[in-house]
Amino acid sequence: MTDIPHEPTAFDLIAASAVHAHARRRRERIRNIGIGIAGLLALLVLWKLVVVGLEVPPYILPAPEGVFIALWSGIAVAPASPLGFYLPLWSTLSNALLGFLIGASLGLFFGSLMAEFRPVETALMPYAFALQSLPKVAIAPLIVIWFGFGDGSKVAMAALLAFFPMLVNTFAGMRATDLERIELMQVLSASRFETYRLVKLPSAAPYIFAGLDMGIVYALLGTIVAEFLGAQEGMGVVITKAQAVTDVAGVFAVLLVLGLSGIALHLIVRGTQRSVIHWTDRGQL
Repeated sequence: MTDIPHEPTAFDLIAASAVHAHARRRRERIRNIGIGIAGLLALLVLWKLVVVGLEVPPYILPAPEGVFIALWSGIAVAPASPLGFYLPLWSTLSNALLGFLIGASLGLFFGSLMAEFRPVETALMPYAFALQSLPKVAIAPLIVIWFGFGDGSKVAMAALLAFFPMLVNTFAGMRATDLERIELMQVLSASRFETYRLVKLPSAAPYIFAGLDMGIVYALLGTIVAEFLGAQEGMGVVITKAQAVTDVAGVFAVLLVLGLSGIALHLIVRGTQRSVIHWTDRGQL
């Protein structure tokens, strides 16, 4: 007795669509990784050709292998060694993350206040934009004077740079909430806080994570700027010492480590975003 073929059910169609979407996202990720690797190899080849073809001296632009040797000398040591990159990188990242948490929390708080209360927006928004328009390199010496040459100035600088992206994105996300959903909450006699927690905050989540994505990188940048001005440890100090002895390859190695750290922090934020607000996932890296 032969089986009678049956029409696919709605569940079968949904399952097949989900499998197809997952496979498509996986192919896109593999393709993007391949493009990134190909671009890196092309950059290294071009870099080598420029150095060799133009006979650029190493104290101006070192060859790629010189940078890799300097990088290996900084990572092929014990984590506790003062000659490696691990201790300075830990100092930089720990202060950057602490400053990021402070700046992002304040940005979320004040951004929510400005979105909820018009008088708060009128009072604070001009000062927020005025603060953002100031060159951070110019006010960094003041921060060092106020918070000292230790970790305090690095945390403060990181918090300052992470604050504004979070403030603006939180404010924009709250104001972009669908008016019909807010009116529905009013019909249901929801309080202002319940409307904020159940409607406005989830609606603003993509904007908030965009602010977090920018803020984490800016916090790392702010920490490095503060370290340039007289810190005792950190990757900025390593760069300053390498510049003092014209170790350009060492400077490039530190910049490579910082670049990879920034990419890692960015991917962590994006991964958290996909986990928290998975309905906005479009298969991006």
